[in-house]
Amino acid sequence: MDATEVTQLVKQALPDCDVQVQIDGNHYMVVVIGEVFEGLSSIKRQQLINKALFQQILDGTIHALHPKPFTPAEWAARQS
Repeated sequence: MDATEVTQLVKQALPDCDVQVQIDGNHYMVVVIGEVFEGLSSIKRQQLINKALFQQILDGTIHALHPKPFTPAEWAARQS
C-alpha cells in the first residue's frame, strides 16, 4: 500500500484535513492536520485516524501505524 492510497483513505474519513504519509516498510507515520481535532484528547484524535485505516491494520497491510493528529494552530506552532 503506497502513501497515495493511505492519504485517500484518511481523506475519505476526514475530508477537511491535510494528510501527510511517510512509509518505512510496513510502518506508516500519518500526520493529519484539521479542525476536527479541536477539543479532543490525544486518544480520541488517534482513534479517528485508526478508524480510517482499520481494515488495513486488521488484514496486516499496515503493521504499525503511527498517527500524528494536529489542529492547524498546533501544526503552525510546530513549524515555527
